[in-house]
Amino acid sequence: GYCRGTKLAGCWTMGTPVNNDLRKSLNDIDKLFEHRVRLAICSLLAQTDSINFARFKTTLEQTDGSLGAQLRELEDAGYIEVEKTFDARKPVSWYSLTAAGRSALLTHLQAISTLTAGV
Repeated sequence: GYCRGTKLAGCWTMGTPVNNDLRKSLNDIDKLFEHRVRLAICSLLAQTDSINFARFKTTLEQTDGSLGAQLRELEDAGYIEVEKTFDARKPVSWYSLTAAGRSALLTHLQAISTLTAGV
């Protein structure tokens, strides 16, 4: 095998992975969540109905431009949706997690959990 002094179940031999869960988990890691702010946005939204732009900006300590870019990436992927409202004549953007976003987040988190189970 190619694993020495390891607890990795099954390890593997040249070109023949024994642990198919490991391979599946690697494929289930979502590139959109590789950026910590995008992962944080979806993780926060998974815990509530919606969060406005100002709260994200304060909580994540991001500039308007940086936060806007990350939110747009998630919106373009269909992971979040935005509702534009007005409060005292000021525009307010409310973001919520879509069913697709929740599913993608849970799949990603499960993949990370499987990959790190023996650590």
